[in-house]
Amino acid sequence: MTNELRNGAFDMLDPMESFFGDFGKNFTNTSKMKTDVIENDKSFEVNAELPGFKKADIDIDYRNDTLSIHAVHDLNKDQKDKDGQLIRSERTSSNVSRAFYLPNVENDKISASYDGGILKINLPKEAKDKAKHEINID
Repeated sequence: MTNELRNGAFDMLDPMESFFGDFGKNFTNTSKMKTDVIENDKSFEVNAELPGFKKADIDIDYRNDTLSIHAVHDLNKDQKDKDGQLIRSERTSSNVSRAFYLPNVENDKISASYDGGILKINLPKEAKDKAKHEINID
């Protein structure tokens, strides 16, 4: 629960979101990346929906116990008539990013795959030494 609050997963807790509602959402393309974060004893698994993005458009970074996902997608469409004259030109851009606090991960064992618009990231946890560790007082 703490991780969910820290990551801002509950938009209802954002007073600006509830105050302005949908106002302004048509003026900018600030769609949120839909993600699932699953934790078990051995790892974290992050699944992010990024339809329409190419693998080269996606950046993943893990540092200071934080996983960051950032994706940028630019699309230019030109429509021409039968003579090759430009009728319409449209440009769209999508820029999405998310960050998750996921502590105690083995950096060198993180893996990711991207298929069908779904990014899957596996973050193995560091092995915990279950033996009791005593500290002597000087």
